[in-house]
Amino acid sequence: MNCCLLLPFMLGIPLLLPCLIATENSKTEEVKHPAGSHLRVRRGWMWNQFFVPEEMNKTRHHIGQLRSDLDNGNNSFQYKLLGAGAGSIFVIDERTGDIYAVQKLDREERSLYTLRAQVIDTTTGRAMEPESEFVIRVSDINDNEPKFLDEPYEAIVPEMSPEGTFVIQVTASDADDPSSGNNARLLYSLRQGQPYFSIEPTTGVIRISSKMDRELQDEYWVIIQAKDMIGLPGALSGTTSVLIKLSDVNDNKPIFKDSLYRLTVSESASVGMSIGKIMAYDNDIEENAEMDYSIEDDSKTFDVITNNETQEGIIILKKKVDFEHQNHYRIRAKVKNRRVDEQLRKYHTEASTTVIKIQVEDVEEPPVFLLPYYIFEIFEGSPYGSFVGTVSATDPDQRKSPIRYSITRSKVFSIDDNGTVFTTNSLDREISAWYNLSVTATEKYSIEQSSAVPVYVQVLDINDHAPEFSEYYETYVCENAVSGQVIQTISAVDRDESIEDHHFYFNVSVVENNSSFTIIDNQDNTAVILTNRTGFSLQEEPVFYISILIADNGIPSLTSTNTLTIHVCACDDTGSTQTCSNKDLMLSMGFRTEVIIAILIFCIMIICGFIFLNLGLKQRRKQTLFPEKGEDFRENIFRYDDEGGGEEDTEAFDIVELQGGTVMRERKTRRATRVEIRSLYRQSLQVGPDSAVFRKFILEKLEEANTDPCAPPFDSLQTYAFEGTGSLAGSLSSLGSAVFDQDENYDYLNELGPRFKRLACMFGSAMQSNN
Repeated sequence: MNCCLLLPFMLGIPLLLPCLIATENSKTEEVKHPAGSHLRVRRGWMWNQFFVPEEMNKTRHHIGQLRSDLDNGNNSFQYKLLGAGAGSIFVIDERTGDIYAVQKLDREERSLYTLRAQVIDTTTGRAMEPESEFVIRVSDINDNEPKFLDEPYEAIVPEMSPEGTFVIQVTASDADDPSSGNNARLLYSLRQGQPYFSIEPTTGVIRISSKMDRELQDEYWVIIQAKDMIGLPGALSGTTSVLIKLSDVNDNKPIFKDSLYRLTVSESASVGMSIGKIMAYDNDIEENAEMDYSIEDDSKTFDVITNNETQEGIIILKKKVDFEHQNHYRIRAKVKNRRVDEQLRKYHTEASTTVIKIQVEDVEEPPVFLLPYYIFEIFEGSPYGSFVGTVSATDPDQRKSPIRYSITRSKVFSIDDNGTVFTTNSLDREISAWYNLSVTATEKYSIEQSSAVPVYVQVLDINDHAPEFSEYYETYVCENAVSGQVIQTISAVDRDESIEDHHFYFNVSVVENNSSFTIIDNQDNTAVILTNRTGFSLQEEPVFYISILIADNGIPSLTSTNTLTIHVCACDDTGSTQTCSNKDLMLSMGFRTEVIIAILIFCIMIICGFIFLNLGLKQRRKQTLFPEKGEDFRENIFRYDDEGGGEEDTEAFDIVELQGGTVMRERKTRRATRVEIRSLYRQSLQVGPDSAVFRKFILEKLEEANTDPCAPPFDSLQTYAFEGTGSLAGSLSSLGSAVFDQDENYDYLNELGPRFKRLACMFGSAMQSNN
């Protein structure tokens, strides 16, 4: 098969290519055209590629021509174009085989089109040759400017960074073909940002070219331009902006705003109270601006703390100030950063200082006692007006007001204007050994200024109490006791205090000497009572009274006479005192009148409580047995909307039977329950209708009442066929109204009281309307 192909030159001039003929067995040959186009022929196929520039503005741009070597020009061949873009982007002249581009091409959208061509004989409609495939390539032109894809750009770099410090790298891209000349080769340049920044032309890396101070300017806008075609004439360009922020470093020390601060403090201010603030400023920010304050105070009266929120220094009172002692202070304060890097120490060599002058304000102060508390001593038994001690207070203010003293709530002591405490009552150490007083000092010129001091008065002991028995002794002696038998051991107590340990001396009183008993002092504050004879008689002398003399070791020594009661008892053979004491068991058990009375009162209270409980339970049972009796039946008014048949309705009941004569119920004494119920039953049968149904119903209810254990102690059977005998109003039932006169007067209802007032109005108005 022979085929001829016309190809366009790069400048658009078509050249006629020689026809190449290949057989089935021929090898592939390559024919080089003088214009530079390449043809390849394989097994009878001939194909090539066409080049067309992008962005052509012509409506119909000629690309090339396809021609078969069998075409003799008689117009019997028809050329067809197949493949992607055929008919829409590319068209072919069916007679001549010329190929045209009818749309503008963009290489960035599609750079290669693969098409097929076919030659058909119009006379027979058969394909003269197999389809031939070829390629149309869109050649690139510089029609795209560089673009920065990662916008916006932002970078942070520490202030005072040295030259050459890397900041950020920007990158632009060009959509043109990088293999087509210099269309996509870019160069970067700095349009704005000198002299602080520079950029590498080929990489787009931005670096610092000069040191910068954040406190002067904390951010910079840098404009970068990218040009294609390596910046040659006709190149396209794109720009972007880079925001470069400077981060803070601690290159500034804090400095006080004022070189002198004047503060005041009241002498009444409490410890820890804030008296003022000082402030230093630091051009740095965040943690680099955190600072600590300190003061130089030789008196150790003031201190400073740092407010971490506001970075202020708060001056506080470390100890109380006194205007009369010192009325002004002069201290020095320093400030420094809390954290400083080692390489930045050169900026913080000397700390900033300021002077603080503090003036103490005088206030009215209460009197001040010379001592925080006072302790006085006085002997008991001192006469009225005895001197106890002296307290003293002064006015700390400059005017030195006189002081007036007083004692709060004391009937035993008093105080004069000089602060002298004296007695106003007798003192007994055994009643109260210590007195806790509160002495108040008040300024005469300013009575609201007062203060108090505790005063402790100790009452010293004198030997004013004689010794006595330590307890009450119940002493017994057997009738058969022998001489020299110990029947009781006694001891003594003394309410007085003693410089040394108490020592008591026991002896039998000379006045009442009794030879039946004797006493031996054990010299250890105890003594024993012994029998001085053999045998005693319960009938002749049942009780003995011994007077015992007890003396103490006080100065002067005091003595007392104490009586010991000895009971004579009949004892058993063992002669045991315990056995002898069992005869007086009630006495030895120590029962006393007060205990017995208390037990009796307790028993009476229990009995009374039991009685009240029974009465309450009975009352409660009575209340719950008939709960309906407490109700007010006047409130139970029921309304029904059903209207009966009226007086004309005589179909439902036999009115004549219901109007049977009433039975007079006489007042009679209470009989047995069953007999009374039977009597009421007979009366009800006479009043009500004579019907077996009613009888059965009444008998069932009667049986339920008899068998119900919770029923009241009497049964009542009520019928409503009549209003009851003796009623002044007669029957109010509508069942019998048919036989009465229509003109009956109901005015008598007004005479029955307020309860019938509404009924009288109803019937009275009804009669008036009927008339």
